[in-house]
This record gives sequence, C-alpha cells and structure tokens, in this order.
Amino acid sequence: MAEHRTMQRAALLDAARSLLSEGGTEALTFPALAERTGLARSSVYEYFRSRAAVVEELCAVDFPVWAAEIEAAMQAAETPEAKIEAYVRSQLALVGDRRHRAVVAISASELDAGAREKIRAAHGGLVAMIVEALAALGHDQPRLAATLLQGIVDAAVRRIELGAAEDPTAITDVAVAMAMRGVRG
Repeated sequence: MAEHRTMQRAALLDAARSLLSEGGTEALTFPALAERTGLARSSVYEYFRSRAAVVEELCAVDFPVWAAEIEAAMQAAETPEAKIEAYVRSQLALVGDRRHRAVVAISASELDAGAREKIRAAHGGLVAMIVEALAALGHDQPRLAATLLQGIVDAAVRRIELGAAEDPTAITDVAVAMAMRGVRG
C-alpha cells in the first residue's frame, strides 16, 4: 500500500511539473492535477493540503537535482573564471529542462513562507559556491558580487522564458559576457 501511495505521489508531482511548465502557477490547480493523474479530486487532497504544499514538495525534490547539475558543471571547471562562467551557462542551459521550467514558475509565483524559505536555502548553496570563486578572484565583497551576478542570470532566465526576440544562445552569450566583465571588476 505504501508503495502505491509513493507512486501516486510521484505521478501528482510529475503532473504538477507539466502544469507549471505549460501554464505557470495559475495552471496548477487540484482539478487539473486530478484530471492529469486520473485521481478523484478528493484523493489529491489526501496527498497535499494545498497548492503551496505541492509547490513546497516540488522544491524539496527538484531544487537539489537542479543545484547538483550546476554544482557539477562548476566543479569540472579549473579556474575561478571558468567556475563563474559554468555557473551562468549551466543555469541558462537548464531553462529548457522541464524541471527547471517548473522551478522558474515556482520562483516567480506567490508562495507561502515555507516554500520561499526552501527556495532561498537551495539558492543559498549555489551562491556559497559562487562566493568562493569570487573571493578567489580577489573581490572584497564577494557576497554582494554573487547576489548581483545572480541578478544577471535571473534577468536572462526571464528573457529566455518570455520567448524574447533573441535566440536563447544569444541571450546566454550576452549574459556570460556581462557577468565575466563584471566579475573581473
């Protein structure tokens, strides 16, 4: 029975990812989750008490995977500059990934404090890695520089998500160029 519940929970999370990546947070409703999974709406409530609870669980499941991919790209880089470039490029490369699209939709939405805290904690781990690289480059305020660097990444993510006129590759290249010029001071 426990295994069946685990499978249904996973199916609900997968349906939530699809809904978020297709239509953002407005699309994530319990009737839509019920329809996607073939469960009764009342059954959806047995797994999650609210939409925020679905989002919180997605954060707990997807953010670590997403962060690990970025971390792996950074660890493969040899120099602090290369680590910073990997940090920017890997985040922007993940925009096309369904899990990341869900993560972006989640980040952009109105969340309860618990879900926001989980997102901040997940981002905190990535920011700690970038702070280290910036400190190695000799930045006297590496934490502030890391926050501003993430601002460039977030703006590029939004631009790609909007399906802006520019090609995602061009957006990525410009974001990387700005980031690299910026971190060199």
